[in-house]
Amino acid sequence: MKVLITGMSGSGKSTAIATLRKMRYRAIDLDDDGWSSWQPCTGDPTGANPGHDWLWDEGRLSALLDDIGDEMLFLAGCAPNMGRFAARFDRIVLLTAPIEVLLDRVLRRSGNDYGKSPTEAERIAENAREIEPILRRIATDEVNTNRPANNVLMTVLQIANCY
Repeated sequence: MKVLITGMSGSGKSTAIATLRKMRYRAIDLDDDGWSSWQPCTGDPTGANPGHDWLWDEGRLSALLDDIGDEMLFLAGCAPNMGRFAARFDRIVLLTAPIEVLLDRVLRRSGNDYGKSPTEAERIAENAREIEPILRRIATDEVNTNRPANNVLMTVLQIANCY
């Protein structure tokens, strides 16, 4: 079973992946260096690096998905090139929350400075309005994360048939 956990910045993807790792599931955050990198593009889609966007390493991800076999795998991330991989996942779980919650979370989180600048926060709000509806169309499931993280994780595990 291959499960992609996706959503906007602050939706809880990294928290879910970190918790799944602690539970000894194979869980990878595709937003980490090595799985994603800055690639040239038009405009400033993230507000963090004008003329660049954060894209998944397609070769590395393809190799992982080709070699995983029947092992349970959780991946998390959101990138413009994710549509190329959608059909390779058994489940795509969209994590959502009200924009005010997303922005509050990115301001309070540690270990990731993205979203703390006004320009980046503006992009998160724009992406929530424009990109989240696109994600909703490819998602097999949607989970509102405006509740305790352990409840969100249990829902994700149920979707993946782990419970």
